[in-house]
Amino acid sequence: MFVTSPDVLQKAIWEIQQDMVKQVDYFKEIGKHLEAKRLEERTNFDLEMIRELGYCSGIENYSRYLDGREAGTRPFCLLDYFPDDFLMVVDESHVTISQVHAMYGGDRSRKENLVEYGFRLPAAMDNRPLKFEEFEALQNQVVYVSATPADYELEKSEGIYVEQIIRPTGLLDPIIEIRPSENQIDDLIEEIQLRCEADERVLITTLTKRMAEELTKYLTK
Repeated sequence: MFVTSPDVLQKAIWEIQQDMVKQVDYFKEIGKHLEAKRLEERTNFDLEMIRELGYCSGIENYSRYLDGREAGTRPFCLLDYFPDDFLMVVDESHVTISQVHAMYGGDRSRKENLVEYGFRLPAAMDNRPLKFEEFEALQNQVVYVSATPADYELEKSEGIYVEQIIRPTGLLDPIIEIRPSENQIDDLIEEIQLRCEADERVLITTLTKRMAEELTKYLTK
């Protein structure tokens, strides 16, 4: 949702119309008449909704016009509103950093198809996630939090890290026992009985769904 002045809205409508005409003419020149018709109808419908209601479905695809940005420039995001000395904490960084890396490419691949087949104007591609280098440029101080940090975090931290052995809850990790597979069902039942006598509960995990089903049937009997 965008909140803007009538003047900015009218300017955006004019720019959208100009870009629509250019793209429709381009489609016609290369023989894509269906795409040209589809884009013209879709864009004109959106413009009519914007004129009458001030918004339309998928208005975020016109964000570049409403923001007053140049083509190809990055969108504004929450990080733009933080003070210069803000601290960023990236939780589960070994996963999060990879996701940020992939966001731009995945979004662009989808938007290129929409533009190619006349569902959206090329400006829709400027309504996008940050490129990874743009994300890095907006950072100040960063703390990466991960039990299994990847090479990126280790390189960025330059060897400076804090290892947390004790969980912040004060609870220690449970002691893990590795037992032989021989007579494992009998051993399991014995452990279950011990827990039941202590008025406790048991959670059993298996390697496959089928093993879980068979074990459930056996214990039920």
